[in-house]
Amino acid sequence: MSAEKRALLRADTFTNAPKVAQITLTQEERQAIAQHKREEQEKAEKLTMASAHGPLGRWWRKTQMSSDKVTLGMAIVALGVVYGDIGTSPLYTAQTFLVGQGGLANIDRPAVLGLLSLVFWSITLITTVKYVLVAMRIDNNGEGGIFALFSLIRHHGKWLVIPAMLGGAAFLADSVLTPAVSISSAVEGLKTIPLFEPAFRENGSLSLVITVIIIVLLFCVQSRGTERIGKVFGSVVLVWFTFLAITGIVNIGGDWSIFEAINPIYGLQFLFSSHNMAGLAIMGTVFLSTTGAEALYSDMGHVGRGNIYFTWPFIFVSLVFNYFGQGAWMLRNQGNATMVNVNPFFEMMSPGVRYVGVVLSVAAGVIASQALITGAFTMVSEATGLNWMPHLQVRYPSRTRGQLYIPVVNVVLCVATLLVLGMFKDSEHISAAYGLALTITMITTTILLSVYLWYRHHRVFAGVFFLVFIAIQTLFFIASMSKFMRGGWFTMLLTALILLVMVTWNDGTKIERSQRRHMSASDFKPALAQLHDDFRIPHFADNIVYLTSDCEMHRLDTDIFFSIFADHPKRARAWWAVSVQTTDEPYTREYSVEDFGTDYIFRVRIRLGFKVSQSIPAYIHQVMHDLSATGELPAQKSVYPKVDADPDIGTVRYVLVHKELMPESKLTARESLSLKMKYAIRHVAGSPVKWFGLAPYNPVVEVQPLFVSTRRPPRLERVPISHSHGRKSQGTDENRSDA
Repeated sequence: MSAEKRALLRADTFTNAPKVAQITLTQEERQAIAQHKREEQEKAEKLTMASAHGPLGRWWRKTQMSSDKVTLGMAIVALGVVYGDIGTSPLYTAQTFLVGQGGLANIDRPAVLGLLSLVFWSITLITTVKYVLVAMRIDNNGEGGIFALFSLIRHHGKWLVIPAMLGGAAFLADSVLTPAVSISSAVEGLKTIPLFEPAFRENGSLSLVITVIIIVLLFCVQSRGTERIGKVFGSVVLVWFTFLAITGIVNIGGDWSIFEAINPIYGLQFLFSSHNMAGLAIMGTVFLSTTGAEALYSDMGHVGRGNIYFTWPFIFVSLVFNYFGQGAWMLRNQGNATMVNVNPFFEMMSPGVRYVGVVLSVAAGVIASQALITGAFTMVSEATGLNWMPHLQVRYPSRTRGQLYIPVVNVVLCVATLLVLGMFKDSEHISAAYGLALTITMITTTILLSVYLWYRHHRVFAGVFFLVFIAIQTLFFIASMSKFMRGGWFTMLLTALILLVMVTWNDGTKIERSQRRHMSASDFKPALAQLHDDFRIPHFADNIVYLTSDCEMHRLDTDIFFSIFADHPKRARAWWAVSVQTTDEPYTREYSVEDFGTDYIFRVRIRLGFKVSQSIPAYIHQVMHDLSATGELPAQKSVYPKVDADPDIGTVRYVLVHKELMPESKLTARESLSLKMKYAIRHVAGSPVKWFGLAPYNPVVEVQPLFVSTRRPPRLERVPISHSHGRKSQGTDENRSDA
């Protein structure tokens, strides 16, 4: 063995560079797959047995084999992930109603029945009919939400991008406010407990401090995945909604006449009655009872449609009982001028039960925040797929790909929520901005759903659906605009900022794609063959690896081609263009190679499961070893020690190519701004260098000009040199030299 070889082998003892094992699955992964197969087999056996028990059994078997399947575990997760936001509405809806009507002294039976009627039919029409029965039947590979809906109908008209972007931006803006308002309002409920009242009275900022701590902890646990969080929260939500139903039934007592409010006439009469002191703004209060409906649709991919169908009847009944219980309490205390600034939700409970109610409401506030956070992850992921937002690192903490975690979004949401708390201080001021943006999302979702139904040949139903729901939600929007000057401006500002990011990223992507070109093998092989054999040029590296988003195997991006020949040509023993795809299966590890009939140009596509760590350097070394073993890649030997401690593979340099705008480009001011903002956002969002573990290997990040149409500047005019001017200049230079 040569001295150099021994030195290289000794170098391996000083580094622990990542290497791939001989196995394709770890022991934990094999156990997880085996457990999953056993569960699927047991489920199949149970379904087979059920199908033998008549039509009902066959229906159940068919359901469990479809996307509407129901499992007890995921049903509990659905409770924790989906219903938190709508479950906190009873905390403040009736209280807001009393404030708008001037307190218990100014309400009567028609007013209470009118409120209950409006709330009942809003939940029935908006949440149950629009979202549960209609919207949730429309999914894009199991995913819900406004962006998934847009993806299904985008080919029907370019104008559809306007409501889709606007609705998505409004939803994300509301995701910032929901944790702040729900958790702060719940924490402030601790003030009603006599045991804690002195502490809150002595320290006015105590509730704000507790809220901040809870919010920070909530965002910190997001990386563990919504399945784990959902199972814990699901049990709490089950107790919470059971508590809502029981307290409502107890307060209804034996007076079931309160259910007269189910008649919609009561709601319409009160809305336009002179006794309605809030006027049309009462609909802004009623809207609070439906604020979790959009999150329900966007979170469908996390828990499955069937589990939401299975749990919604229980949620709906519990909400109705609680609202009607609060209505019965208000009727018993109508005209009582001594009770000022009361919250019917807590007041209808006995003092002993109130302790439980406050503790559960704090937990429900946390869970409400969780529903919007998981919905935001889904929305951003879908926006990325539409090229409306930058590509971000996505993690999948559980076996279900729909349950994802985006670190950058998590940090941004956390910081923005804390900023909201710092600006508004308490729930009273935050609630002034809450809900306005969500009315915009609901209106745009109605438009997109109507378009989908229209092109699915349900045109009569689409027309009726559009007219009914656009009327109701426009009424909600007009009523909610009364909040604009009291804090709603902040929500609209957030919506505008998020919309600006989407528009500029979309425009910038279109401009870049108009310039992007690809080369066939016949175009790039001659030049690369000549460079490969040109011994006058030293090797830049033995292997040059380019990461590309283009997954097509039989072509090469011109960015890679011109990077190789830019400035000093990057000669190498082998050039590699590598793309990485994430599959829908958790543990996929496979690759494909196209060599274009050469032993120095390789197009590699690596496919990794969403649960697999994307350690690209280790996989690249495996591919190189595999091709070297088959003779497709000529043998390479390192003469000197390397960080990767691999003497059988030559040096490897990773190169990433970014684009920049040229000053001469023919662009409007808006297009130029879009590109500049896109590149600024890309810088903040992070780089694949970090995601793929390339940073320790000193990758090269190159910038190439974006050759959109350019202006031809006028020619320079050559002028003769004036000799007198030259002598004068020479004399001046000499004088300067002497000085």
